[in-house]
Amino acid sequence: MLDARSWRHSTLLAWVLMPDHWHGLVELDERDCMPALVRQLKCSSSRRVRAALGAVVPAAVWAQAYHDRALRRDEALVAAARYVVMNPVRARLVRRAREWPFWGAVWMNR
Repeated sequence: MLDARSWRHSTLLAWVLMPDHWHGLVELDERDCMPALVRQLKCSSSRRVRAALGAVVPAAVWAQAYHDRALRRDEALVAAARYVVMNPVRARLVRRAREWPFWGAVWMNR
């Protein structure tokens, strides 16, 4: 998901990998479309998971569907980023977001 080749045009602003799903906040470039970007991310990450884990991986790494939502204002961006990175806290996997190893945001220094 973090491979620079996946983000040639659009920008991954914030993300978190949970035990059963992934959240990402993406600034979509006009040269990309969300369905194609998601398809490419799922394909490339599935190949890497299968290469790393081999026969242990189930047939489908990702569900076929995904959910997306457009933000209308820049002020909503900060709230959306907080929502994304706070997922492990809400799931009670950690007490603070910084304790979770599988997250990132472009403007946060870890």
